[in-house]
Amino acid sequence: MPSNRHVAAISPARRLLDVLVGGLLLILASPLLAVVAVLLLVTSGRPVLFRQSRVGESGRPFTLYKFRTMRLLASGPEITAATDVRITRIGGFLRRTAIDELPQLWHVLRGQMTLVGPRPESAALAAGYPEACRPVLQARPGLTGPAQLRYRERSAVPPNGRTDVERWYLEVLVPLRVAADREYLDRPTVRRTLYYLLVTALFVVGLADLQQPVGAQTASSS
Repeated sequence: MPSNRHVAAISPARRLLDVLVGGLLLILASPLLAVVAVLLLVTSGRPVLFRQSRVGESGRPFTLYKFRTMRLLASGPEITAATDVRITRIGGFLRRTAIDELPQLWHVLRGQMTLVGPRPESAALAAGYPEACRPVLQARPGLTGPAQLRYRERSAVPPNGRTDVERWYLEVLVPLRVAADREYLDRPTVRRTLYYLLVTALFVVGLADLQQPVGAQTASSS
């Protein structure tokens, strides 16, 4: 069961790391960001960026930006699996490699997000979180983190025949994600932060993959 302990605020050392590493990554990624923006503009049209209100630190909402990976005017659940028909061809690649998240480096520099932390959740889904999982919503959301590395779209797929995807997400996947994030949030040292940044970099270039099938996790915990 996820812990109900208070989530610690960002330490000065982690904030310094956010500014230094986040700023450097944003500079280095600028050419890639420009190329992706042009590709999306040519293949999918405007807007290039997707924006949505998300729950930030201490429950304060902020507008999150990422590259648009889905077709416009396509309705569906807020939960997006790898097989979602709304995802464009280029969008699928951007999501698999997490390149669609790179614009969020701007949020890191502004202090709305941190390099490593829980997923920035939408207000609609956050409202349905189990009570024991709600404390994690007080933390500053992260660009990457243990839950985001372990339970990405390929592994976070509901069982065959399960049509209530959002309910499955809230009842099954959220407790697993929160438990993974609490492992880091209970001891968010600079060393552990650097570890998850390294693993994320290896994931982006295809040299590491921590994704875990949810079915195996639920079976072992039952």
